[in-house]
Amino acid sequence: MQKMIFKNIPGILVALAIAYIGAEASRYIGINILGFSKSPISSIMLAIIFGIVLANTITLPERCNIGFKFCIKYILKFGIILLGIRLGLLDILKIGIIGLPVVIICIASALLIAYYLSKSLNVSTKMGSLIAVGTGICGATAIVATAPAIDAKKEEVTYAIGVITVFGIIAMLLYPYIAHFIFKGDELFIGLFLGTSIHETAQVAGSGLIYSTQFDSPKTLDIATVTKLVRNTCMVVVIPAVSYFYFLNQKNSSDIKRSSILSIFPFFIFGFIAMGIVRTIGDYGVENSGMAFMYLDQSMWLSTIHLIKTSAEYLLAIAMAAVGLSTNIASLRSLGIKPLYVGFITALSVGIFSILTIYLIKILGIGI
Repeated sequence: MQKMIFKNIPGILVALAIAYIGAEASRYIGINILGFSKSPISSIMLAIIFGIVLANTITLPERCNIGFKFCIKYILKFGIILLGIRLGLLDILKIGIIGLPVVIICIASALLIAYYLSKSLNVSTKMGSLIAVGTGICGATAIVATAPAIDAKKEEVTYAIGVITVFGIIAMLLYPYIAHFIFKGDELFIGLFLGTSIHETAQVAGSGLIYSTQFDSPKTLDIATVTKLVRNTCMVVVIPAVSYFYFLNQKNSSDIKRSSILSIFPFFIFGFIAMGIVRTIGDYGVENSGMAFMYLDQSMWLSTIHLIKTSAEYLLAIAMAAVGLSTNIASLRSLGIKPLYVGFITALSVGIFSILTIYLIKILGIGI
């Protein structure tokens, strides 16, 4: 166990350093050079860009990759769990209920459009299925979970992950600014859009952080996170369904491999909800007796919440730096053009359907 922990340290330290450099560069350029009181340049965006540049300019030691994977797999999830302290349980439920229709429409549109495009462009059904679940649900996680169920080859899995990585990173960097313009700063609608239109959980967290820091809107990050967690949960229904319909069209439909629900369920969602329950109980105690958990007065409780929120943001910044450090541009050059068309049009369509559905919600006057 101790040996395994030490293996992760080099990569974690590099990601931490890149996250720190991104924060300092943002502060220096925005305040010292441009003269703003608050930097208009996102530190998260810079951390991702610096990570990509570093990873594709020099050859980092192979042992660093273990730490990068650890950051993306565990530090990211722990950061998201801690984010739950920013919302009470009632807020989580409200956002989840409002976001569910948008999530369902976006997932359905991704599956149908990717299927149609794959047929039209003669892209393999397996590749189309992987791109569909990666775009519609949660990127690489959904792709890896679906692959064994449809007997996808390793090359197809790598290919599909490369496609959704390209457009996911582009969306992560651009969508916060596009959403601010389209939805005129409305936190609910921007959060729903980021949570339903961007592929990976890490990318949604990154876009939410970019928007939060650039437009002073922490609530948007909360809404985007909850919406993405609702979307992730849909894996337990969508992936078995995709597998079933794939084999339904094959000659040997008896070859269906059933993915374990336990293997694909995003259990860290429960941690996020648990932190929301902690926030709810603590706030209730302060409001009714002046003490959270019979120990913390209002000042101490608010300080505790602030510490946890700040820790969550630092952890997410480290994970975002690891995302950049894990992006190999050279490997994406050999992806081929047709699957890129499928990925691009599907991703763009999901964004458009997200906007249209959100505007429908706006017309109906639904809000938080």
